[in-house]
Amino acid sequence: MELTTAQPKDHTTAGFTPSPAEPLVHQLLATLAQHRMATTHQLHVLLRPDRSRQSVSQRLNELLGERLVDFVVLPQSHRTRAWYLTPKGARLTRDWPALRGRPPYPITSTTAASLKTPHTLTVLRTHLVFVADARRRGDEHGHLDWTPEVSHPIGDGEKVIADAVMHYTLNDGQQRRKLRAFVEIDRATMSSERLAAKLIEYARLWSYEPQPARRRRQPMGPGWLRWYPVFPRVLFILTGAGRQAMNNRISDLQAMVTHHPLVADLAHQAPLGAVALNDLEEHGATSDVWVPLAGGALRPWTEL
Repeated sequence: MELTTAQPKDHTTAGFTPSPAEPLVHQLLATLAQHRMATTHQLHVLLRPDRSRQSVSQRLNELLGERLVDFVVLPQSHRTRAWYLTPKGARLTRDWPALRGRPPYPITSTTAASLKTPHTLTVLRTHLVFVADARRRGDEHGHLDWTPEVSHPIGDGEKVIADAVMHYTLNDGQQRRKLRAFVEIDRATMSSERLAAKLIEYARLWSYEPQPARRRRQPMGPGWLRWYPVFPRVLFILTGAGRQAMNNRISDLQAMVTHHPLVADLAHQAPLGAVALNDLEEHGATSDVWVPLAGGALRPWTEL
């Protein structure tokens, strides 16, 4: 179930790339505040794909001179720079309307930046696939429609932390479908069992109902309704291992859906899917590359 609204008759795709009316330096700072870290290439593709890469590099160097951003050089990458906000840059962007409610999490040293780099850049690499697909199709999904590191309580003082929450508007004929997804990026750095256990955490979030305060007698309902009108789909995107290893990990996710009763209940209510990141990049996010964890043929993520 998704929210569906009528599509305006004068719809064009022109508005679905970041508007050049907003200064590029503002978009660069907002993007780094949202995504924590990005390479020059990623920022170019995300914000100004129709401009020269030099135009982005020039603005980044200006921000570097103002000590609002800094960078680390990625190893074995032909001196590729990964940019991040300094504490000064984090303070500047903290109260911007588009970023309200986002913890600043400034990176305070190049060592800290280096430790965060592999996972953070892989999460953003995944976001770029959906951005490219949205531009090609005329859908709506921009640089601030992907929020990394989102946590929600699941009871007993515990919480589930999604690698990202995605907001995506699918322009489908004369209708607009608003889709949301919890995104888990698996770089094969944890055991397959621990990866599959993430499904239990999402099932707990789906079923978790906060206890009402004593003065309230009415049940509060599921906790996730505080943030979402419909429970988001859960997408696992795998990389960092060989094809057979990734297939085995997807099989373990499917087994969790089959054998865990709470996860099985979740699968009846919310779409669950998995895919290899290389397949996404090669074929596109809305191609028939997604494995439905509840069973069935490969399909687009929008049709899980």
